[in-house]
Amino acid sequence: MDRERLLADLKRQVKALETDLLERAGEEEFDGTLRGEYAAAKTAERIAVTYETWLDGQVTQAAAAWVLGTVFLRFCEDNRLIEFPYLAASGEERREIPADRQHEFYGQNRDTGRDTDRDWILAGFDDMSKASKVAAGLFDKAHNPMWRITPSHHAAKELVNFWRLRGEDGELVHDFEDEQWNTRFLGDLYQDLSEAARKNFALLQTPEFVEEFILDLTLKPAMDEFGLEPNYPLPKVREDMPKGLRIIDPTCGSGHFLLGAFHRLLEAWQDRAPGADPWELIHKVLYGIHGVDKNPFAVAIARFRLFLAAMKA
Repeated sequence: MDRERLLADLKRQVKALETDLLERAGEEEFDGTLRGEYAAAKTAERIAVTYETWLDGQVTQAAAAWVLGTVFLRFCEDNRLIEFPYLAASGEERREIPADRQHEFYGQNRDTGRDTDRDWILAGFDDMSKASKVAAGLFDKAHNPMWRITPSHHAAKELVNFWRLRGEDGELVHDFEDEQWNTRFLGDLYQDLSEAARKNFALLQTPEFVEEFILDLTLKPAMDEFGLEPNYPLPKVREDMPKGLRIIDPTCGSGHFLLGAFHRLLEAWQDRAPGADPWELIHKVLYGIHGVDKNPFAVAIARFRLFLAAMKA
């Protein structure tokens, strides 16, 4: 993966989508809902900016969400985490599968009105969501800003075409195949994908040595004090039970601390219960790890990275 080129290309895709979504925001489908949400926030004194300034922020979040959603889908396609590819496919033997399946999809949905490139992207998101409950949360309509404003059919087509670009050698320009499923590159996207979001949310990912240092000073003593069992919600009859381990990063960003905690806790569980069912241990670890962030696409990246860490384990 050429990280620098990927970042540069994705920033251009975000910019293109911002232009499209800003125009779409003025259409009847979205205008009334957006203005109502703005008025409610203004009345509650949660914001003090003009509607135009507020809308710019919503457009940026929606554009980043759509681009990141396709990054997640492409990663899953190239690493065989879903059965069939939607946007593109690495390897000569799978090259034509996405386009062939897309044409078949159009034929099946011609009468329903779900026969555009945007619908095809959403079908890929639906397929990803079936992988696990963790993945389903990536496209939660109650929280993901991608649903606030959806791209036009033309903009969606351009996004699909972008992912199918090939170099002079015939290979995909952006190939995510990686035996280790390394997601550190998503931290770069979190920090630099949108200049407006970076300034608004003060986005800056934590260097790895800082993450390791802080986890040494916090997680290890907590494990010694509270053990490894997570802090399950206990019925009243068991309120006298000792507290378990619970970890929260209140500004989780792209999830470096959460991933570090996941790997440390899982390793500790594997040492304690070497013969246990792997998913049982993974479930215990995930149950005790929590993250919060003001930035919706930071949360999406952290969730996706945890999902992949769990699948890899």
